[in-house]
This record gives sequence, C-alpha cells and structure tokens, in this order.
Amino acid sequence: MKLIMLGTGHAMVTECYNTCFLMEDDGRLLLVDGGGGSGLLRQVSHAGYDCKDIHHIFVTHKHLDHLLGVVWMLRIICQSMARGTYEGEAYIYSHHEVLALLRSMAVGLLDEKSAACIDHGLHFVEVKDGETLDIIGHPVTFFDIRSTKAKQFGFCMELGSGKKLTCCGDEPLSAALEHYAAGCEWLLHEAFCLHAEADVYKPYAKHHSTVMDACQLAERLGARNLLLYHTEDRNLLRRRELYVNEGSQYFHGTLFVPDDLDVIQL
Repeated sequence: MKLIMLGTGHAMVTECYNTCFLMEDDGRLLLVDGGGGSGLLRQVSHAGYDCKDIHHIFVTHKHLDHLLGVVWMLRIICQSMARGTYEGEAYIYSHHEVLALLRSMAVGLLDEKSAACIDHGLHFVEVKDGETLDIIGHPVTFFDIRSTKAKQFGFCMELGSGKKLTCCGDEPLSAALEHYAAGCEWLLHEAFCLHAEADVYKPYAKHHSTVMDACQLAERLGARNLLLYHTEDRNLLRRRELYVNEGSQYFHGTLFVPDDLDVIQL
C-alpha cells in the first residue's frame, strides 16, 4: 500500500498545491480531499493516474482548499458516466454539510445528462462520528475532529497486522480524540510552519500547529511514523531540511516532510 501526496500546502499557497493525497492498495484508489481547483487534475495525471480510475473520495470539510478540486472530480466522473467511459460506480464520503454542498454545486453546475448520474452511479455517502466503513479493502473509522471553524472529520484506517494510519484533518488533534492515534504506525498531521517562525506565520490564530507541536504529539502518542502536511510555501527548497531539523528534537520515530507528488510506502 502506498500514499501519494498530490499537494502539501495550506490554503493560500502558490508554490505548491493544496494538501490532498491518494491512497492506493492493489490498484484500488482513495482520494482524500481535492485541493482548491482544477490543479487536482494535473496532479493526478503527473502522479501517473487517470481520474476515471478513482472510485472513492473522502472530503474532510468544506473549506475551498479542500473542496473545489472535488467539484472537478464530480465533473470528470459524471461526464464520463454519461458518455459510458467510466467503469463501475463512484462514492464520495463526508458529513452531511459537505455532501449537501457538493450535491447543490453538482446539480447547479453540471449539464443535465451528467447531473442525472448523481445517485445513479455516483453516490454521496454520509459518514457519522465513530462509524466504520470498508473502503479499498480496509476498515476506515471516521471521527469528528470537533473543529470550531467548520465541521470537519478525520479518519483512522486499519492497514493490517495490527497497524493503523490516522489522518487528523488540517487542525491539531484534540486530546479527546487521541485514542484514534495512540500507537499508530502512521500519523498524518498538519504543521503550518516551524515553531521558530510562529511569530511570523501566527499558526495558533488560524487553529494550526507548528512542527514542534505536531512532533511532541506524535512522540507522546507513540506514533512510529509522522507525516507533516498543510504547510507554508515560502521556502520549499529547504522545507524538508528545516522541518526535519526542528522536528527531530521532539520526535524520535521516522519523520516525513513530503513534497508534492512524493510517494510513501506504507
């Protein structure tokens, strides 16, 4: 199983794509978020995939940098279904607010023939806090991260052999939800900037973490691998070096600071 980082940046980046990723297991694909626009289609193509091969999409929340790329996926999927060039069915998972918004946008923006595929080939699947579904052959448990900005869900996926991956969305993991990540093989967590640059980027005012914060959390929870995303983009050439240098002071597992289109073997 592998994870392909389609984008690694926060909402307002211009030097990389917004945070979203693919998970692949035995040819089955799960897209997590879509970034902020049609750039998603380029990222999927550059990663070596065809959008028409994506049958499962999870959307964490309704912010523009996570949702708008999914609207383009709706267009690709529904148009392809209408033309008979999409094999099988497609499923979009999220909480009810996101699904209602996506449905409204799809009905309002797609041509009539494409929109007719909604609920007839393309399925909106509402997930509830604590609910577990089987997706791409793995049990996935969704949880409400209790955001005070917009309702947002993360998820915990069982990888097999007692290992799990926890994706915390794009806000710090709440103490009440730490059981979803305790002892995990992979922890996916946002890190808006270096702690040394917190005065510059002001992550706490935006409900985000620093590299130090995320690494201290991962260390305390006993995560074996920590992947940081949803970062600033002012110094991409040195981002990995700088983040690893700060983070390794607080986290003693394996720390990943990926670039767009990096592939990580899980």
